[in-house]
Amino acid sequence: MTERSPARSGRRPSPAVILAVVSFSVFIAADDLTVVSTMLRPIIGDLGLVLPDGLDDATWVVNAYLIAFVSIMPIAGRISDIIGRRRSFIAAYTIFLAGTILVPLSTSMDHSFGWFLAGRVLTALGGGAMVPVALAVVGDVYPEHRRARALGTLGAIETFGWVWGPLYGAMLVRFLTWQWQFWLNVPLALAGMAWSWWALSDHDRPRGHPRFDAVGAGLITITLVALNLALLGGANVQSVTGFDQLSGAPPEFRWLYGVAALAGAGVVWRESRSAEPILDRRLVTGRNVVATLVVTGVIGAGLVIAMVDVPLFVNAVEGSLEDAAVIAGWILSALTAAMAVTSYLGGRITERWWARPTIVIGMVLSIGAYLWMGMTWGPTTLYPVFALQLAILGAGFGLTVAPTTSVVVNAAPPDHRGSAASLVMVVRLLGLSIGLSALTAWGLTRFDQLRADLVLPSLTDPNFDRAVARATEELTAQSIAETFTAAGVVIAVGMIAGLAMRRPAGITEPKTS
Repeated sequence: MTERSPARSGRRPSPAVILAVVSFSVFIAADDLTVVSTMLRPIIGDLGLVLPDGLDDATWVVNAYLIAFVSIMPIAGRISDIIGRRRSFIAAYTIFLAGTILVPLSTSMDHSFGWFLAGRVLTALGGGAMVPVALAVVGDVYPEHRRARALGTLGAIETFGWVWGPLYGAMLVRFLTWQWQFWLNVPLALAGMAWSWWALSDHDRPRGHPRFDAVGAGLITITLVALNLALLGGANVQSVTGFDQLSGAPPEFRWLYGVAALAGAGVVWRESRSAEPILDRRLVTGRNVVATLVVTGVIGAGLVIAMVDVPLFVNAVEGSLEDAAVIAGWILSALTAAMAVTSYLGGRITERWWARPTIVIGMVLSIGAYLWMGMTWGPTTLYPVFALQLAILGAGFGLTVAPTTSVVVNAAPPDHRGSAASLVMVVRLLGLSIGLSALTAWGLTRFDQLRADLVLPSLTDPNFDRAVARATEELTAQSIAETFTAAGVVIAVGMIAGLAMRRPAGITEPKTS
């Protein structure tokens, strides 16, 4: 935990102001995570990549960012425990700013794609570092009985950043160019640096003299990079238009599972012996902490299934790809908007009761929505019905954000809050990677099985093309509906962990204030 500096003249920023400053930073990181999803095509063109082969390279625009984003979190969280929150924030902004400038400049350089990826990795490292530090700051400035609401507010703003990113990217591509996303980030990052330096001035002196475990950090990084490469690799889900184009991580990446297992064993060995571990064993002890981490991973996996399957479905039933992109975006906005609202409400409910009721209610809503979707999604289902179902799903997901984060952060020692916050985010994003990998494998298998039993008219039949289009719609709808049902079952199994939580001592009835 960072120690407050002696009193100085002038008014100290309130917890609400500090929350606003770190929320701004998290919003920028969340926007940067999703904004390229609607920019891939013009980016590919400006980088000189030739279609269709260029789509394979484009997968690394997304996957490299996600891998770097996840891998930096444990290190950034622990560094903030050691050198203070303010210095960590400024360092994260500096890295983010360097990447933000490099990305638009890359198109004028030799080997532009390599420079572009380098810039994206830098922005991922900076943005990924901001998130756990922001969560730790909330843990520092808010007492435990008010922390869940603040964490829910931060989660709502992060989710809004996810929503805003693709819409903002589409507008920039439509009216300006994709480079403007990054040039406009420069003044925003500079403003964020200045505000963070001011707002976190009392959170820059760590107590004691903790040391950084470089060996543990290296092993954790190898584990996360190897595991995410094995799960994602060159998997292509961002630019496909149907299950027939979906591709998972290629076989040449599978050996990395062994690397991840060995490095993970090394992490356990090292961290159990280190006097200053990156991830202290105390962070993952206790029934409630373990249960909430299981729930967090399951929710991450469940979220990515909807985010990927909805565009695939709309692409299959709409004739125009441009129309499909707009429709899918609006339908998914029901999920993310509901998630943003209930992230805040989940914090309020958790403060009034405690974590388990909020988590269980959220998971019940998510299970019900997925099972309903599995029973009803088809080529003739109306889009407003889809939007309603996704809103219920998003509401369920959102309710779990604040309670799961607060349980882990509250259980951590003050000088390990940064590590605890990073642990929550890493588990959530690993769940996303695992869900994405499982979705790809399941979807491809079921689509191929259904296609093998397909009966079509002969090639000379004048209705052949129409029959193929109709069959594609039906096969895609059936594959996706089955995936939704499977997701509901997985979340139901995960809910067992939520039900296993025990009421903390001292919490007997709802709070009245």
